[in-house]
Amino acid sequence: MAAFRLLLRNVVLLSWISLIYSGANPQDAAVLRALKDQWGNMPPSWDKSDDPCGAWDGITCNNATLKVTAIGLSTMGLTGTMTGDIGGLTELISLDLSFNPGLTGPLSPRLGDLRSLNILILSGCSFSGNIPSELGNLANLSFLALNNNNLTGNIPHSLGKLSELYWLDLAENELTGSLPVSTQLFNPL
Repeated sequence: MAAFRLLLRNVVLLSWISLIYSGANPQDAAVLRALKDQWGNMPPSWDKSDDPCGAWDGITCNNATLKVTAIGLSTMGLTGTMTGDIGGLTELISLDLSFNPGLTGPLSPRLGDLRSLNILILSGCSFSGNIPSELGNLANLSFLALNNNNLTGNIPHSLGKLSELYWLDLAENELTGSLPVSTQLFNPL
């Protein structure tokens, strides 16, 4: 009986340790699962594990916080739409879904909630509609590529607030208006 109690205690202890050290942040994992449900042709690794940070191709996480910091799913053949759930990835620094022409529909205004975002690459997809003005909230954004989509309407003036932006590509869309200019003074080196 003592051996059984010892075995049971060790199983419980190992389960507890496994729970502490497993997987992505629960909120980020829920967001990625929602995206997985909205998108088709996901990498096979997304079906083989419940741990986005440990085993999902194209996902990078911060080892200390287990928060998702990068999504890199370029040229994967993804299909579906951009949902508002993506705005819940609060520590996302880089989002690259480029050259997935099966990604359609409007860009989610919730992209503007990704306040840590530095790189946003959605080139070569089939997104349509307006560029959300909320993208102007991305104060850390340095690289924005929305070229080769089906975007229409005016270029939002809010993009002029992106004072860290050094790359902007909006080519091959049906956009109108002028490029907004940052109001910060330019200081050449």
